[in-house]
Amino acid sequence: GRGGWRDRIDRQASVSVRPDWVRVEDIDLGKLSKGTSPLSGLVDNSPPKAVEDLLWAGFLDQYNDQYDKVSTRAAAPLKRVEDREFYPVTTTDDPVIERLAIEGKGTVFATDAILAHLMTCPRSVYPWDIVVQKLPTGALFFDKRDAGQFDYLTVHETSNTPPAPSRDGSTSEADAINTPERLSLEATMINQNFTQQILRSSKYRQKFDYPNPFYDEDDSEGMQPASVAYRYRKFDLGDGVQLVARTELHGLCKDTKKVDKSRIATSVSANRKKKKGQVVNPLEVPDGDQYMTCYALNEYDPSYADKSNAGRPGAVNWRDKIDNQAGAVLASELKNNSFKLAKWTAQSILAGASQMKIGFVSRKSPKNAYEHVVLATKTYRPMDFSAQITLNQGYMWGIMRLFIKLLEDQPEGKFVIMRDPNKAVVRLFSVPPETFEDSDDEDDSDEEDEEEGDDDGEE
Repeated sequence: GRGGWRDRIDRQASVSVRPDWVRVEDIDLGKLSKGTSPLSGLVDNSPPKAVEDLLWAGFLDQYNDQYDKVSTRAAAPLKRVEDREFYPVTTTDDPVIERLAIEGKGTVFATDAILAHLMTCPRSVYPWDIVVQKLPTGALFFDKRDAGQFDYLTVHETSNTPPAPSRDGSTSEADAINTPERLSLEATMINQNFTQQILRSSKYRQKFDYPNPFYDEDDSEGMQPASVAYRYRKFDLGDGVQLVARTELHGLCKDTKKVDKSRIATSVSANRKKKKGQVVNPLEVPDGDQYMTCYALNEYDPSYADKSNAGRPGAVNWRDKIDNQAGAVLASELKNNSFKLAKWTAQSILAGASQMKIGFVSRKSPKNAYEHVVLATKTYRPMDFSAQITLNQGYMWGIMRLFIKLLEDQPEGKFVIMRDPNKAVVRLFSVPPETFEDSDDEDDSDEEDEEEGDDDGEE
C-alpha cells in the first residue's frame, strides 16, 4: 500500500446529526462526477440563460502594480491591516438580499462563497455543512451556520499528506502551529491582510451607488470597511429558477491585454439591452481598468520540501522555484489545495471578475506563524484558469441545480446539506425548524471557536 493507512485520520462531522433529523438523500460525489449516480439525470450542465446586475454597493480601490514585481530577491513583508473590517455575512442576515427577496427578484438566494462551495464540493475532503431554509412561497435561502468553520480557509486539504491534527495535548508548541486549526486561522489572516495591502491609497477609490450595507460608522470604533464591491446578480437558471447572489470584487486593476476589451464591456454591463428601470452599471470603469478578485496561498513549512522522504512526494520549495518555475509551484498547490483554488475561481467567475490575483505568501521562517513575506503575485483570468485547473463550469451549474431540484420536491422547512467526514458523500437532511437557533446546539463548534480565540490573542 501507500503507507497512508497507519496515518489515517478519522475526522468528526462538522456538526453532529441529531436523532430527530430525517435523511432525505445521499449523493455519492464520485458517482455523480462520473455520471453513474441515480441522480445524474437531474444534472443540467447548461450555463445560465441570462445574468443581470441588480445592485452595486461598497467601493473598490486600485491595485498597486508594484506587487506584480515582487520576487524572492525583492520580497515584500506582509503587513497587518488593523483598521479594516471584513463582513462574511450569511445570506439571511444581508439586508439587501432581504429587500430583493421581498421585491420578488428571485426564487433562490445565496452568497458567492456558499454557491462556490457547493459548486466545487466534489473536491472537498474535510467535513462541512450548509443550512437551507425553504419558505412557504417555495423560495430557498442557502446559509452557513453562525458557529461553523465555513469562513476559515483550509490548508493542504487535498494533499496526500494533509496537516496532522494534534493528538490529545501531546503536540509540542513548535508542531502545534502546523495543526489544521492553527494553519486555517493563519491562512485566513494572511488572505485578509494580503487583499488590502496590495491596494493603493483611497484617493484612487471608486464608490458605488450604495455604501457597504454592513458597515455602521457609529459602531465601528475607528475601523473602515475593507475594499469590497458587493455585486448583487441574478442568474436565470431556466425552469423558473432565478438565483440571486451577493458576489464580491476586491479591486480595480489595469487591463494587461487590450484585446480583451470587448468581453469586459459585456461583463461590466451584464446585459447589453437595457430595459426600462433596469440598473445600469454605476461605475464608469476608467479606460483599461478591470474588476479583480484577490486571494493568497501560503507556504507554511518549506523544510519539508528539502527532505527526500517518501511522505512528501513532489513537494516544492517556493523560494527555489517561484521566480523561474512558477508553474511547478502552482501545480503542487493545485494538488494540495484543489478545493480552495476551485472555490476561489468559481467565486471570481460568479462575480464577473476579469482578473484574479493570487499572492504566494510564505513564513519568514518555518517556525514563526506570525511573520510572513509576499514572494510573488500572479495574475490569472478566471475563465482561462478554470480550464487550466479542470474546473468544468457546466458541471458547477449542474451541481447547484441538483441541490435546488432536490429541495424543490421537499415541503417548506429547514434542511442541512453536509459532507460525510470520511467518505465522498454529501447528505441532505430535513431538520426541525428550531435547529441551530439555540446556543447549546453547537457544543463542539464552540470549543473550536474558543481555541481560535486564543490564537487570535497572539496575532
